[in-house]
Amino acid sequence: MAAGRGHRGLRRRCRHYRVSQGRGRRGGSGEAAATGRRAGRHEADACSADRQGRFQRRRRLGRLIVAAKSRAQWRCQNCGASAPRWVGRCPECGEFGTYVEEAVEAGVGRLSAAGASAATPTRLSDVTAEEAPRRRTGVDEFDRVLGGGLVDGSLVLLGGEPGIGKSTLLLQVADSLGASGDGVLYVTGEESAQQVGLRARRLGATSDGVCLLSEMNVAVVEATVRASSPAVLILDSIQTAFDPDLESAPGTVGQVRACAARMMRIAKELGVTTLLVGHVTKDGSIAGPRVLEHLVDTVLYFEGDRDHAFRIVRAVKNRFGSASEIGIFEMGECGLMGVDSASTLLLGERKGGVAGSAVFAAMEGQRPLLVELQALVTPSYLPAPRRLATGVDAARLLQVLAVLERRAGLSFAGMDVLVSVAGGLRVAEPAVDLPLALALASALRDSALPADLAAFGELGLTGHVRRVPHAQARVREATRLGLAQVAAAPGATDVHGVLEVADVRSALELFV
Repeated sequence: MAAGRGHRGLRRRCRHYRVSQGRGRRGGSGEAAATGRRAGRHEADACSADRQGRFQRRRRLGRLIVAAKSRAQWRCQNCGASAPRWVGRCPECGEFGTYVEEAVEAGVGRLSAAGASAATPTRLSDVTAEEAPRRRTGVDEFDRVLGGGLVDGSLVLLGGEPGIGKSTLLLQVADSLGASGDGVLYVTGEESAQQVGLRARRLGATSDGVCLLSEMNVAVVEATVRASSPAVLILDSIQTAFDPDLESAPGTVGQVRACAARMMRIAKELGVTTLLVGHVTKDGSIAGPRVLEHLVDTVLYFEGDRDHAFRIVRAVKNRFGSASEIGIFEMGECGLMGVDSASTLLLGERKGGVAGSAVFAAMEGQRPLLVELQALVTPSYLPAPRRLATGVDAARLLQVLAVLERRAGLSFAGMDVLVSVAGGLRVAEPAVDLPLALALASALRDSALPADLAAFGELGLTGHVRRVPHAQARVREATRLGLAQVAAAPGATDVHGVLEVADVRSALELFV
């Protein structure tokens, strides 16, 4: 209303100025005309001053708005990149719709080197390299993935889908550590202490060395750790924890980053081995900023199908051991049990003499594993025949089908093609190409492969079979389980009993 009255007053004064000038021009003496012109100039000066004042007020208001907005920023949930405003596509990682608004902590500014004191560097040759002592958890498969056990003061992140068994595994680890005399503090933010206690009784985990704490405030968790001094701290999960110094909600990028940094400080300052549980996104990566995986010492992924018994714990980062190890578990009524010979269990229910079944000598980390590939080819009643793959990359299936049609003369036109890995496992290495081609050709021709045959090898687009790593370990595992024939690329290994196949056409002529 005030702005409206100001505009009307401005127009009224300008109109009076024009009228006064018009009167001066139409008639009257020269003195009257000069007086009118002077009055008009005064009116014009008043209009300009009023306009300038309103401009200054708007400018000051804009500065206040910008200052208020500068206290918040937008951050990518995938990689942690920041921007002053919302961005549809992250310029750093290329993901869409990952920017969320978060408050900037007050008092954070640029660091100046003016008041900093110089530090004394140490020569690399003078640094004493000692093997970090290991703390055995009592769960052999878990120790295998870690490289022999937990390192004191390390920070371990375990991620996996909901219901896959992350909390069950860590509860069994906590019970085993507590029974060996190590104090364990199990902090749960997703469940109450009563719920965790009920699950512990079902698993038979009744060690007196494990203490439960139902808390999401990391400040309270830190105070409890400093007061009780446990040897191992388990936080379930990092996405439910929150730092009271931040105003954002739990699970946001800022909260996850701040809580992880606080857990890292606890682990390094107090020497407490810390295990964090992390949620995963729809594409299988750990939820939260990418800096979370860079911050921790070890990143483990819990893989598997909830509808099947087998689970795999895979190390993708390990500062204290190999990053290519896996642990294989079987989910039962009493929790997760380690599996020493997974190949025997995976092939135990396989029936020989069935078309479309092939044995693949796979490598999971540094561990050979024999799995069964099953293929089914049936006439399609749809305009576009289906290509379905379970446990195998769909793009790899399409590539193998194209090689079979072009280089081996097979035709899958008008056919539905279904491929599955028995046991709910997932294989992603290129060595699956050759056994996959054998299974598809066997299903198409309705001709069973030899029951004692295993295969591995990568198929090129020219149809040739290429060599893959760890050939001797694959052959030894197949021989140990009684498979007398192993098909592989020429020159892959000099182990006796390997049948060398140069291309996919010769492999089909030999076995199908």
